[in-house]
Amino acid sequence: MDTREVRRGLKPRHVNLIALGGIISSGYFLGTGYVLDKVGPAAILSYALGGLIVLSVMLCLGELAVFRPISGSFISYAKDFISPTWACGVGWSYWITWITYVPSEMIAAGIIMNSLVPSVAPEWWAMLFGLLVTVVNLFHVEKFGETEYWLAIIKIVALILFSCLGLLIYLGVVGENGFLGSSILLGNGGFTPKGYEAVFLTMLIILVNFQGSEIIGLAAGECEKPEESIPAAIRNVIWRILGLYIIPLLVLVTIFPWNMAGLEESAFAAALNEHGLTWAGRGFAFVVLSAALSCSNSGLYGCSRALYSLAKENMAPAKLGNLDKCGIPRNALLISLAGCWLGIAVYAVDASKGFYTMLLALSGFTGAVAWISICWSQYNLRMRVRAAGDEAKMRFRAPFFPYLPLFGIWVQVACLLFAAMSEDLRISLVIGVPILVVPMIWYKVRVWCLKPAVEDA
Repeated sequence: MDTREVRRGLKPRHVNLIALGGIISSGYFLGTGYVLDKVGPAAILSYALGGLIVLSVMLCLGELAVFRPISGSFISYAKDFISPTWACGVGWSYWITWITYVPSEMIAAGIIMNSLVPSVAPEWWAMLFGLLVTVVNLFHVEKFGETEYWLAIIKIVALILFSCLGLLIYLGVVGENGFLGSSILLGNGGFTPKGYEAVFLTMLIILVNFQGSEIIGLAAGECEKPEESIPAAIRNVIWRILGLYIIPLLVLVTIFPWNMAGLEESAFAAALNEHGLTWAGRGFAFVVLSAALSCSNSGLYGCSRALYSLAKENMAPAKLGNLDKCGIPRNALLISLAGCWLGIAVYAVDASKGFYTMLLALSGFTGAVAWISICWSQYNLRMRVRAAGDEAKMRFRAPFFPYLPLFGIWVQVACLLFAAMSEDLRISLVIGVPILVVPMIWYKVRVWCLKPAVEDA
């Protein structure tokens, strides 16, 4: 096994934007249309609950990452604070999260570009963007951080501009429909046209839209000052979720009829177009492209570090734990890229909305498993530290223990159970459960087979 260590080349500003860039994805811009179609204006409640879940996970991860800042961290945390068998399952499951979600981001970019340039099929656009992300991720980690920094800034500015334009549309200052009041928010069946149960049935897709925040834990081993940058990134993500998720969505449901939303185009761009601001709608479509590139960039970073961590923990081939001269797990990155390209290739054969939804749902399941593992690991860590009487020595402690991690665990378990009740999302459990369980069985069998050899030695 290679004994070199990953380079600590990520600056605090990089870590802040990596944490943010991962959770403002094209899935938010495009997938929100799916959520609105299934829930109606009450989608704001779904996103509010999703924000609380993210908050609990991020605080738990912050405590773990400051306590032990290592690359590929939460897989190692699962091994040390839960069990090696569970760590193997959740590690491979998390890797699957991103090699399914990165292609879905490329597909989303293809759908958006196809709406702008119908003469080129979406699968060709998906392959082009896949090539761009491949090139970016083969650079040094500093280049990764700088690229993600500027892509994330584009998304932040776009959401701020949308919120401002949306408010002006609502007030009747711009647009063609005058003061809107509650005509759209409470029209077409009211605030909950499909009942409050719909809020929970779509939570798996909501969790997909928030995924990526945990990447700061994977990046902990490449931070210059993790004890300072990790807590700062977590504090920033908390208020940015409110400002960049909840507020723009609240504006959206007050200016855009929910029954006009779907997966054909970004609901945000469609809302601007609906009120005669086609120039802004087209501009926003290009923002979705930057979101797809940004989240794919973060995702490939995350899954390559997860695979690297699996190799370092002897849960994947040893060569995947090797680093190149720049301190990058090149082999793990290349295997991850190959997995992502496989997803894009399948889409080239089956360019259907059903395939895109399946990728999102599967990513939601595997991502939720990883988040549950983070909360579970933090709970066990704190219990151990408390038992040893060293709790006061911790440099960062998540508040509201033990209620915070228990909330994060059981609410996400409930989300997975609700997904089983949804015809569109049930496939995520059908595929996701074996993806989690098979590596666990493989690890158990492998340990059992090696044990006699160790004893003989």
